[in-house]
Amino acid sequence: MIDLGEMLADLEALVGAESPSHDIDRLSRSARTLAAIIERRLGSPPVLVESVAGPHVHWSGGGEPTLLVVGHHDTVFPAGTLGQRPFTVADGRATGPGVFDMKAGIVQAIHAVAQLADPSGVELLFTADEEVGSASSRPLIEARAQACGAVLVVEPSADGGALKTGRKGVGTYEVIVGGRASHAGLEPEKGVNALVAAAEVVVQVALIGRSDAGTTVTPTMCSAGTADNVVPAQARVRVDVRVALPEEEARVDAAMAALITSVPGATIQVFGGISRPPMHESASSTLFPMALAAAREMGLDGVRGVSVGGGSDGNFTAALGIPTLDGLGAVGGGAHADHEHVLVDTMVDRTMLLAGLLRRAIARPSLGPLP
Repeated sequence: MIDLGEMLADLEALVGAESPSHDIDRLSRSARTLAAIIERRLGSPPVLVESVAGPHVHWSGGGEPTLLVVGHHDTVFPAGTLGQRPFTVADGRATGPGVFDMKAGIVQAIHAVAQLADPSGVELLFTADEEVGSASSRPLIEARAQACGAVLVVEPSADGGALKTGRKGVGTYEVIVGGRASHAGLEPEKGVNALVAAAEVVVQVALIGRSDAGTTVTPTMCSAGTADNVVPAQARVRVDVRVALPEEEARVDAAMAALITSVPGATIQVFGGISRPPMHESASSTLFPMALAAAREMGLDGVRGVSVGGGSDGNFTAALGIPTLDGLGAVGGGAHADHEHVLVDTMVDRTMLLAGLLRRAIARPSLGPLP
């Protein structure tokens, strides 16, 4: 029997352990808090896998690896946010930093595993660096996914509680434009204006996207100059890239490498690239029907799947040809924002749905590689 009160108590403890990415001390405290919850609910402790990014939390139900449940305990919110927005349950919503993305999903996953008569073959992996690219955790995620052969990702649901059957690939580029400083009033002609060159770059970048292919290329940040009377010697442009088709990665990369400027003497350097490959909808072709069957058994109506633009660690596992289904976490909204919230009355049903899916996936001898 799933106890909502116990779930909310665990959620309060986890939200109360602030866990900003890169803050090793707080991430360590978060990992210890999470480990204590897992041991209390599942009867055995997880292993804390130390890394340069902070501890990743890995638990195994024993037996032959069959199914990996993936999530992350780091958040985008800086230390001190909890003091401004403490964990609160009011008007049917649970609020607090990281409650939706994705601490409620972690709690639901733990309580779902607790519903299994025999959790053998199930592994839980909650990492410490997903919000900043998963550089440290990616090898561990991929290794455990390959060992288990199927992956369920408890990232927040899409709008209305939809599961995420596909995701775009995600990347970030940084363009550094070099120039030469000079006095803007006395001898501007002796300078090389990096800001003017960067303006040309931004226009070119904005034209790289292809809506017909689902590719977006968006300049998001630009900085230049040191003072209002100095010709800027350097400018930096940050670019967000999302691709739905694997072949678009090479095209975008080539277009970024081909950026030019008409400003004499200016230089262009391009760094970065696609860090998360696309998760094609074929990745969920075996697991999503099982989720629908579990929902029907529970009498849950309207469970649907959608493809979304954001990336997750499920992108990595799907790219390896491992069956992956995402968005199995909390229902709510406001990820990364002050109005982040979880709809409390959905938590038990989502936990039951995940438990039903776990049973089906464990019982199936082999999901096999993706087509």
